[in-house]
Amino acid sequence: MKGYRLFLKKFLEDKPATLGLLIILGLIVTAILAPYIAPYPNDVFDNHPAERLQPPSWQHPFGTDSLGRDIFSRILFGGRITLLISVTVVGLSILIGVPTGLIAGYYENVLSEVIMRVADIFLAIPRVILAMAMAQALGPSLPNVMLALSVTYWPWFTRIVVAETKALKKTIFIEATEALGASDFRTIVFHILPNIASPIIVRSTIGMGFTILTAAVLGFLGLGAQPPTPEWGAAIADSRLFLPDAWWYATFPGLAIFLVVMGFNMLGDGLRDVIDPRLRRSR
Repeated sequence: MKGYRLFLKKFLEDKPATLGLLIILGLIVTAILAPYIAPYPNDVFDNHPAERLQPPSWQHPFGTDSLGRDIFSRILFGGRITLLISVTVVGLSILIGVPTGLIAGYYENVLSEVIMRVADIFLAIPRVILAMAMAQALGPSLPNVMLALSVTYWPWFTRIVVAETKALKKTIFIEATEALGASDFRTIVFHILPNIASPIIVRSTIGMGFTILTAAVLGFLGLGAQPPTPEWGAAIADSRLFLPDAWWYATFPGLAIFLVVMGFNMLGDGLRDVIDPRLRRSR
């Protein structure tokens, strides 16, 4: 308990990290309560041509889009899509990347070499381009985008886990565990994995921000969630025909993406500083 208190104290002393945490908590709360907070929850799917492209007002705080839908309401519901994409993609990437990294880092055999060479191939291609190609091949849809992003992100976890596992494997306590006759499974799961959880958590947090940004790019290109799903990247793409007159159309979804990505990055940096002081940012 004392360790958790010390961790929380150090984390809260980091103002950017605390701000990032508040932004992410705000996203989670507004996403959960979107049906109750949104002034026009039905405007997520309904069209009102008579109210199209109205500027921000008391009635529509963020204005309306080309179909007369309330942008503020759609951004709130879009937060649900954003959280679904980030959690699903990072979760699947961990499920693939961590086990393969543990195997490749602990063993020195043909399977380890195959895993690392496959990871190198994925890392050699820019993630956005590879995700675009896969999403296009699979077909534009939200599940296909999440699958494409997961397939392109797991090697990052593999690389981190391999490096940490190889370093731990040379430590005295791991050698002692092996000398006492512990099985490879027990050594990996109960001794190595808990000791490499910290970098995995940090990479996951930062990766969520990057995943949201990449998903927004794919949505902007029409490869993500399809209309009338309230996805932030798709909303910016729809607004291009109405700029600069309807400036609010692109501005508020863009600000939502900016704030959430910034929040995840600041939170990840703060966790990194507290968990691993060797990587502490210069102030």
